[in-house]
Amino acid sequence: MTAPSPPSPAPYGAAAADVHAARKPMTLHRLRALRDAGEKIAMLTAYDAASARLLDDCGVDCLLVGDSLGMVMQGHASTLPVTLEHMAYHTACVARGNRSAWLIADLPFGSYQRGVEQAVDSSVALMQAGAQMVKLEGGGWTVPLVRALVERGIPVCAHLGLTPQSVHALGGYRIQGREAHAADTLRQQAAELGAAGAAMLVLELVPSALAADITAAFPGITIGIGAGARTHGQVLVLHDMLDITTGPKPRFVRNFMQGAASVAAAVSTYVQAVKTGAFPDESIHGYSA
Repeated sequence: MTAPSPPSPAPYGAAAADVHAARKPMTLHRLRALRDAGEKIAMLTAYDAASARLLDDCGVDCLLVGDSLGMVMQGHASTLPVTLEHMAYHTACVARGNRSAWLIADLPFGSYQRGVEQAVDSSVALMQAGAQMVKLEGGGWTVPLVRALVERGIPVCAHLGLTPQSVHALGGYRIQGREAHAADTLRQQAAELGAAGAAMLVLELVPSALAADITAAFPGITIGIGAGARTHGQVLVLHDMLDITTGPKPRFVRNFMQGAASVAAAVSTYVQAVKTGAFPDESIHGYSA
């Protein structure tokens, strides 16, 4: 496969309006085409209309309304206090600002743990708020939920590795899949989720070699965060890459505001770095103290 030529930085400011005259709305079909062409997919979190418009104007392929908003927007110590109502509100805000990026919304803790019926009802609420795909965490027990959602026409992004909603069970923000048995479990879970119809899979804080193995076998699109450079794309929390996060900061995050003239310039630099393979650095994992 021939690697794509490095793209020019995405325009921002007044020039962005002209770009959107030609930019087609992102779809799952187009995302798969990017994957098949070897072009990396750039994803960032967004929680409000203004940020969504800016990220979309800067060429971000996918917007994730993450339950990370509980930490970066609400000031909580984890994502656990975030409710479905919070997620629907922020999803609707992002949908109003977005024009062409693919929009994914997290199912928050407590909105799908009770089974298929609850997962469907919660997903419907987020789709009606403007999401084009829902994301849920974990493997094994989530497989029937994924299958039920896909059967009902709801695209699903799965999430393995460090799953923040299970942070207490995992013993904190630690790299997952280092031991052979843990790596085998993640491979099996990824295979089961792919077979159930998950179109996308976020791999968080797993060794790069393991992420590459899973990516090679997974039928859909893989997105890494602290999982090396060999996934189909990358995602970061917007506030992390702009260096405005309070509390522990992931070591794998790069401060894209450093040397940037504006937030838009920083976001455009991130998109270009993902597309060209300049980000991430495979040698960096984990969280700082």
